[in-house]
Amino acid sequence: MRSRLFFLVLIGLCCCTRSLAQNSATSTPAQAAETRKTSEPYTGDLSVFDSPGRAERLQIDQVMDLLQIKAGTAVADIGAGSGWFTVRAARRVGASGTVFAVDINPKATKYIEHRLQRENLHNVEVILSEPDDPKLPLRAVDAVLLLKTYHEVARPVTLLRNLRASLKPGARLGIIDRMGNGENHGVNREVIIREAMDAGYLAEQQLDWKHDGMDYFLIFRVRE
Repeated sequence: MRSRLFFLVLIGLCCCTRSLAQNSATSTPAQAAETRKTSEPYTGDLSVFDSPGRAERLQIDQVMDLLQIKAGTAVADIGAGSGWFTVRAARRVGASGTVFAVDINPKATKYIEHRLQRENLHNVEVILSEPDDPKLPLRAVDAVLLLKTYHEVARPVTLLRNLRASLKPGARLGIIDRMGNGENHGVNREVIIREAMDAGYLAEQQLDWKHDGMDYFLIFRVRE
């Protein structure tokens, strides 16, 4: 009886070990990406994003041109922070367009709401989002920009997958960031491209945005 019981326990241990090994072997790149290093989300003084000359340094008008942001379009500013890009996009899309200012920080969303009142802008919807879900309306967005935000996203593949349901056919996703190891307020462009592919996107353009080998601008579309 003892011999038979030992034999059954041994079989159970073998099956459990085999199952764990199979699960480990079948881990997807997307799962691995969700464990990479990231930077802590910024929680400091939001006014720093409105430094003089920032629009010229970031070539923000050209960014909007490449994302085809124009009158009547719907734009999502994910990681909106102070609303610096939000207000510029709002002026460009005009009264017939919409900008969604998305941030996980309640202080940021309140800051943006006050800014919109001061600047008399009425075509912006402010969204307090989850870290991996922008909470945007379905099929509502023509263009998305993550401006120096992506390196702070702890679950980037999940975020990008959740974003897809909100994109209109042909929508563009833009990511501006800088080269880094994830925790130094930057992440290598190859990492973003791989993660976006895992989430179902294709890279359309890769631009060395300041011609310094550090800052870059990537444009994606949903893979059909």
